[in-house]
Amino acid sequence: MKKRNYFAKYEGKARKVLEALLEKYANNGILDIEDEDILDNAPFNKIGTPPKIVKLFGGLSNFEKALKELETEIYNVA
Repeated sequence: MKKRNYFAKYEGKARKVLEALLEKYANNGILDIEDEDILDNAPFNKIGTPPKIVKLFGGLSNFEKALKELETEIYNVA
């Protein structure tokens, strides 16, 4: 999935968040990505607080959209 250019539209910390979510998925499955408390845990807590992480994406609706896109990309690869 990393080779398919999905992450190209995200930069900096927002991209790191999505890459970390992908890593969580690879290790633990989709439930980790869908866990509303995931941003409170490592490695996300090193990037920022949940509100700051959401702000990196331009707000909650954009963050949720990025999560849905990530899930779609994961399943398109499978």
